[in-house]
Amino acid sequence: MGNPRRFILSAGQQSDHRQAVALLGDDTPGAVVADKGYDSHAFAKVIADLKAEAVVPSRSSARQPRPIDGNLYKDRNKIERFFNRVKHYRRIATRYDKTASSFLAFLHLAATMILLL
Repeated sequence: MGNPRRFILSAGQQSDHRQAVALLGDDTPGAVVADKGYDSHAFAKVIADLKAEAVVPSRSSARQPRPIDGNLYKDRNKIERFFNRVKHYRRIATRYDKTASSFLAFLHLAATMILLL
């Protein structure tokens, strides 16, 4: 938990949740942990189709809040810490690369270095 499985680049102004289904890909996770921004019926259905547990808290405006496993949700900070470590690489944080392929290549390199250290 907290280690990247794959990366997908998208436009900087595009919402991350548009890539969430593609990031799940062919994997069959036991649980999908996400924040309130991913609380939608469509995404919950995709997770249910994978026979995985949706650990996505409901928005405060939800009529029927979805119960979640609090212990699994606590592990979400591991994912946040990974992104914080990636931003220590100035080249990624400031997006120096001119092409998406070189940015993605350095992102893979940085992730590998983080996992090894």
